[in-house]
Amino acid sequence: MSSRSTTRPETRASSDERREQVIQAAVKEFAAHGFHAASTSAIAKRAGISQPYIYALFPNKHELFLATHRHVVQGIRDAFAEAARGADGPEKRLERMGEAYLRLLDDRDEILAQMQAHAAAGDPDLREPVRKDFMQLMDDVQRISGAPRDEVVGFFAKGMLLNVAAALDLPREYCSIGQE
Repeated sequence: MSSRSTTRPETRASSDERREQVIQAAVKEFAAHGFHAASTSAIAKRAGISQPYIYALFPNKHELFLATHRHVVQGIRDAFAEAARGADGPEKRLERMGEAYLRLLDDRDEILAQMQAHAAAGDPDLREPVRKDFMQLMDDVQRISGAPRDEVVGFFAKGMLLNVAAALDLPREYCSIGQE
């Protein structure tokens, strides 16, 4: 019995690591195939685990999808908070946050996973959590930047255009907004 209790912390760490591996694999699968067409067996294979183990980590595909979406949104939130740190004034903070977002666009899978979450909002079980995450991110950008709501809306509008440009691999001249 005592050897079991000494291995439990390792099991938890391993479980957390596996959960992260599954989320990373899910980002790629959901980005490529969307919620409905992505399969948990493909995600499990990509993560190097058995499909039943996915259901030990996540109760169902909806929860895996939402965990994947939250992972992507949290990465954006963290990048924005870090970029705004130490910047003087709302305009400079939004500028730095925009620069940080441009760097995030290099991870095409995360951008496509984000867009797939918006597209999957046709599913009532996904709509409200995805909607809530989006509104919270907008509120966080407003709070972190100190910018008025209309500037935050413009910031997000530019971000959505950049998402489309990145997803379609458009030439730079189609996404160089606000540069003179």
